Amino acid sequence: MIAKPLLRTAVSWIAIAAFAAACATSSTPGAGGSASSGPATAESAATFVQNAEAELMRRSEYEGRVAWVYNTNINFDTEWLLQRSDAEGTEARVRLASEAGRYANVELPADTRRKVDLLRLSLTLPAPQREGAASQLSEITTRLASTYSTGRIDYQGRQVTLDELETLMGTERNPARLEEIWTKWHAVAAPMRQDYARMVEIANEGARDLGFANVGQMWLSKYDMPAAEMETEVERLWGQLQPFYEQLHCLVRARLNDRYGDAVVPMDQPIRADLLGNMWAQDWSTLMPIVRQPGSRATYDTTQLLTRARYTPVSMTETAERFYTSLGMPELPDTFWERSLLTRPRDRDVVCHASAWDIDNVDDLRVKQCIQINAEHFQTIHHELGHNFYQRAYNQQPFLYRDGAHDGFHEAIGDFIALNITPQYLVDINLLRRNQIPPESADTNLLLERALEKISFLPFALTMDQWRWQVFDGRITPDRYNAAWWELRQRYQGIRPPNARGEEFFDPGAKYHIANNVPYLRYFLSYVLQFQFYEAACRQAGWQGPLHRCTVYGNREVGERFQRMLQMGSSHPVAGRARSLHRHAADGWRRYGPLLPTAHDPNAGTKPRP
Repeated sequence: MIAKPLLRTAVSWIAIAAFAAACATSSTPGAGGSASSGPATAESAATFVQNAEAELMRRSEYEGRVAWVYNTNINFDTEWLLQRSDAEGTEARVRLASEAGRYANVELPADTRRKVDLLRLSLTLPAPQREGAASQLSEITTRLASTYSTGRIDYQGRQVTLDELETLMGTERNPARLEEIWTKWHAVAAPMRQDYARMVEIANEGARDLGFANVGQMWLSKYDMPAAEMETEVERLWGQLQPFYEQLHCLVRARLNDRYGDAVVPMDQPIRADLLGNMWAQDWSTLMPIVRQPGSRATYDTTQLLTRARYTPVSMTETAERFYTSLGMPELPDTFWERSLLTRPRDRDVVCHASAWDIDNVDDLRVKQCIQINAEHFQTIHHELGHNFYQRAYNQQPFLYRDGAHDGFHEAIGDFIALNITPQYLVDINLLRRNQIPPESADTNLLLERALEKISFLPFALTMDQWRWQVFDGRITPDRYNAAWWELRQRYQGIRPPNARGEEFFDPGAKYHIANNVPYLRYFLSYVLQFQFYEAACRQAGWQGPLHRCTVYGNREVGERFQRMLQMGSSHPVAGRARSLHRHAADGWRRYGPLLPTAHDPNAGTKPRP
């Protein structure tokens, strides 16, 4: 996940030809050299954009430092600072977005037009332009974030944090204990419900002030195509990928039924969400010991390899950095190691959810992750550093272009690198011996483990924003928040809660990105794009074997093309090229198709129960 106060090329690379703000800044309307007093012309637009970029550059660094202090030390004072910083920043961006709207129908040079449009879409939650609205919105969002990040549950006689609970959800196999952990964590989110409803009201009012019907339409407008077209495009993409998920769902339900029996996993019902090896049922890879074909040979356990090699959070991060430097990229600056947070402190509350930071939009790069020594966190740190290397690559662009082509591209960069964590890569970094590389006969299990991680995620990612889009546009009202959440999860994921969930609960808020208002479509798109990045890179590297065994570790030619793509930032629109990329979304997933039907019980059914 990328962390940046101004939430924000790769496309041509996929064609293989391209791969082959500060306290001193006033938040009073008119600050930053607004040209609103005169006529809206191309000349005034250029002046407006120049002044806006200078103001946001200053403001962004200040906001970044305040946000970092809050995220790494949650207390009354840092909450106060964050609320004030967020309110001031929201007011400034609403002012700039409103000013940008003056140029909607003015003929502008392409570069100015792109920057004006980026300014209009620069907010995630806009506040109305009335006194006190930004402060009220900031108070609510900070309270939601703190409720999530400071949450703990009583379990087996002690207070347990979420990062430990996540590990337990992947290792515990007793259904009663899993239900207890799941239920207690989801109860942490219940107090968010009223705040969330009020937040939606305020932010929707702010979106209407900027010319959008609601916040959901604003989010969907950030992909260089009309919002309605983007929503249709997302459903079309899911239509291509859904058959893979349906096969995986049937396989997993059958294997869980074998383990737990009809009383716990009935074959004619959705799967219990707490049994899927993850607090949110978004990644099922920890179920591999259960789902693996009976009698088939195990491959290797990356968590065991890391533990036996005495890896630490720092050495895991150093290993991830070496992947990028092996491609020819410069090492991370010394300040990265001095200022990053890589373990959970014992003396204070922090936001442990992994994120990558670019504090000054130049080279003050950091990662915040409470790293545990396991395979999932090994992948995550490879992913997070992808954000940092992307951020540094585009730091010579004008401020408004210091971002990914779109947020899905930003996520896909690190995901692509994580796909390279193959047996050969583990040999290259001396974590696996060459004679331990699984033979070709183990490919089914290698692919199955990847499918449990990747394919299972797709409908979850879709559900996250489908729920919010419908909340923002009024199709889901506050009296049905929880019911609608589970209706969508059953429709897309074929899962159900382990117990009755009434409207006294707020189960969506048990996920970081809901409580912290991080749009989630980026992750769905990244899962479409990462395989196309991966295939193009491996082809460029001349890889001859099965694609899922490819690693481009150490390939400077791939790294050179990769770096050129990253340096473009968000300077080029991606709408037409994105459609081309999306058109064949299923291509990168087809290698999983043959393994799923052969692995699942033909009596398991053919698709998730609707």
